[in-house]
Amino acid sequence: GERSMTRDCNSLGSFNLTGIPKMPRGQPQVEVTFDVSADGILSVSAVEKSTGKAEEIKITNDKGRLSDAEIEAMLADAEKYKAEDEANRIRVEAKNALENYAYGLKSSLADEGEQGLASKLSTADKDAVTAKLNEIMAWCDANINAEKEEYEQKQGELEEFVSPILQQAAAGGGEGGTGAPGGVPSASTAAPPAGVPDEASPIEEID
Repeated sequence: GERSMTRDCNSLGSFNLTGIPKMPRGQPQVEVTFDVSADGILSVSAVEKSTGKAEEIKITNDKGRLSDAEIEAMLADAEKYKAEDEANRIRVEAKNALENYAYGLKSSLADEGEQGLASKLSTADKDAVTAKLNEIMAWCDANINAEKEEYEQKQGELEEFVSPILQQAAAGGGEGGTGAPGGVPSASTAAPPAGVPDEASPIEEID
């Protein structure tokens, strides 16, 4: 289909990639491959690199799957809803950016190593950041259809809250007092990670 949201497109088939053990968000690396043969047969395969778990599906060139009229209607809908689809895509990107930033920070807080964030924060600061993260994550779970500006406002709120704490931690770790300790996500690196999100934070598909 021509729509940006998968739910608005025509499904050709599906399969489940199962047997992957639980991992931290962003750690699973799933490689998806599409191949179209000369006979018009579409082969789709997916493999999780760390475990080698793989599945695939073959979709034949079924000429009766969609009529010409149905195809024309889908193309017309794509043009009709172009602006709405673009707004949805931008909204989902903002949602994913907020969730990735929050979960990246949560992962950094769990790092108890010598260079990890946890070792650079006082118990009070760690508890304060954890409470703020839980607040933001709860808001995300309760507002899955919020507007782009709302997600951006929440990310700004979280960054403003943790910034002085992270700067103090960086200064205490001998990093010059600027930036964040190693492993801590920044706003510029809050893009969606490759792989599959954990169950706590479902991400909407946009293509």
